[in-house]
Amino acid sequence: MREILALTERPGVISFAGGLPAPELFDAAGMRVAYAEALAEGVADRSLQYSTTEGDPALRAAIADRLTVRGLPTHAEELLVTSGSQQALTLIATVLLEPGDTVLVEEPSYLAALQAFRLAGAAVVPVPCDDDGLDPEAAATLAERHRARLLYTILTFQNPSGRTLPTERREALVAAAQRTGFWLLEDDPYGELRYRGDGLPTLAALDAQVLSLSTLSKIAAPGLRIGWVRAPAPLRRPLAIAKQAADLHSSTVDQVAAARWLEAVDLDRRVGDLRRAYGARLDALLGGLAASLPPGSEHNQPDGGMFVWARLPDGWDAAALLESALDHDVAFVPGYPFFAGPPDIATLRLSFTAHSPAEISEGLQRLRGAWT
Repeated sequence: MREILALTERPGVISFAGGLPAPELFDAAGMRVAYAEALAEGVADRSLQYSTTEGDPALRAAIADRLTVRGLPTHAEELLVTSGSQQALTLIATVLLEPGDTVLVEEPSYLAALQAFRLAGAAVVPVPCDDDGLDPEAAATLAERHRARLLYTILTFQNPSGRTLPTERREALVAAAQRTGFWLLEDDPYGELRYRGDGLPTLAALDAQVLSLSTLSKIAAPGLRIGWVRAPAPLRRPLAIAKQAADLHSSTVDQVAAARWLEAVDLDRRVGDLRRAYGARLDALLGGLAASLPPGSEHNQPDGGMFVWARLPDGWDAAALLESALDHDVAFVPGYPFFAGPPDIATLRLSFTAHSPAEISEGLQRLRGAWT
């Protein structure tokens, strides 16, 4: 994957490959103020010092307030601040998994999560999925067969597929976990980026025994490396110990600045601006994608997030198409690295957030030229 992304970053390439927020939409001015306040006299003594492993109290309180507003009642003590939600995945794998344990995942699934579980020595077993996401009954059957320890899911605007699990399946998945005894780990980095339709309840809102992670990377800036895990009581201390062993605590000054930014920003307004900008970009991609892929291709139409999932006709290889696409200065990510089981080499992922509608239109014209 690193090699693919390196190829797509050549000057002049319009890349639908990386799942990057739009840099022109970062609140750089607000961040400058927040960091200045974090380093102001009377504050710098704390923000430049060691901190608690669990995270800056003001930041944890601000995150808890935001989760509560979004329909997941949360107290600050339920949260562990991490260096991006990727570290949260690694900590959870460290605490919950022993070599040989089974983790269930969607098919396809987030590549870095697959890597974290495999590095912990776990066996990763894919759960069958359709256009609405994973099949809860299949998950229950596989959990019983493999004595699964954990099921990992991105329920809303999944990476890489863009799928969203309907409410009835969410409820069925919680019931399956309660019945079968596996932990549920929901990752929600994209839930605020909804451009159409109404929000859906998180698994953690349906069951207290759910690990829930998210991040400021998509609504603030990924360079902050601010993520968190909302953990059930039995796992809070073990996760804090694992975090302490990993890096003692996340950057104090970044946490203090993030807390100051969250206190000052009108987050609902900011998220609304992101939704309007990204929604227009999604529309631009969906409006021209069918004509830009070989006849017989299919793609989904997500209501939010950062990705569209497509499949070429039988007999096509997305990696081979990428080679031709790069010759036309356009790029995407082949889908095969995201599969825990046998990969579907005809699949591909396209991200739309980092380009304007005009750039997306030009990129699609280049993509059409790669196979015509």
